[in-house]
Amino acid sequence: MSALAKVIEGFSKLRVMVIGDLMVDAYTWGKVSRISPEAPVQVVNVVKRESRLGGAGNVVLNVASLGAKPIVCSVIGDDATGASLLQILVDAGLSVDGIIQEGGRPTTVKERVIAGSQQLIRVDSETEAHISKSSSAALLAAIKAYISQVDVIIFEDYDKGVLSEGLIQEVMGLARGAGIPTVVDPKKKNFFAYRGASLFKPNLHELRDGLGLESSDLSSLALPATVKKFKESQNFGGVFVTLSERGVYMDYASEQVAITAHIRQIADVSGAGDTVISIAACALAAGATPAQIAELANLGGGLVCELLGVVPIEAELLKREAAGLDAV
Repeated sequence: MSALAKVIEGFSKLRVMVIGDLMVDAYTWGKVSRISPEAPVQVVNVVKRESRLGGAGNVVLNVASLGAKPIVCSVIGDDATGASLLQILVDAGLSVDGIIQEGGRPTTVKERVIAGSQQLIRVDSETEAHISKSSSAALLAAIKAYISQVDVIIFEDYDKGVLSEGLIQEVMGLARGAGIPTVVDPKKKNFFAYRGASLFKPNLHELRDGLGLESSDLSSLALPATVKKFKESQNFGGVFVTLSERGVYMDYASEQVAITAHIRQIADVSGAGDTVISIAACALAAGATPAQIAELANLGGGLVCELLGVVPIEAELLKREAAGLDAV
């Protein structure tokens, strides 16, 4: 068995806590044959509707698909969308014990209307307000109840109010005390709240906006120095930057790894970042080297872009693809 395959095999022994913003991705597929007489817009005749897990939920599904056991901790609304979200998790055989429902708070839903292969519009129903103090306390209690059982923690931050600076820092302290690695998929609001994280994974756009950088700071030549400076200033174990068609760059411990993107027939980039963070976290917890973490995460991110829609990558598919690479 190759070194990469052994890392993937190790995923099945892991328990992964995912903390962050759960969402529902709703899809309405239909056909367009005429323009509305009421306004110059297309009329969509609905053929099918479907609701899927989105946001941190997609990370949960990816972790499970990779063979690890996810433990999800979040706050959603006590509404019909929230009930639908919980049912999707239950139907997938996943625990909902770490999920708090808050009355009066809407569960985030992103609805896409698609005709043929074209997305016509997306309608978002959500709030970015922080969860209530009582919900935050209940969430922290759930995290404390499970934290001793997990091998790695993923913070999946979409700026939808579940993750506050105070909650993040308290959980980071608990993780450090227990020797549990922390992996972060950030957004701008809490960009500097994760000091001391084991692995911080922004994409290029998030890194630029979070640090207020110029494009010249992120060129191929300048990126290593930019990332190193940021890593050291925040006391991160490592920084892993996804570069879209340029591949990935990781500065972890004393190693720097740059991997170009694999040539793919791109169908849809949705969910690629969720796949990357899931694989990187599992690989880190499984004891992979920095080069192995970057190689597997880059491989998985490319694979999901070949599939239409937000689709988790299974361990066996990742293992087959990894077999085509030289041992790292």
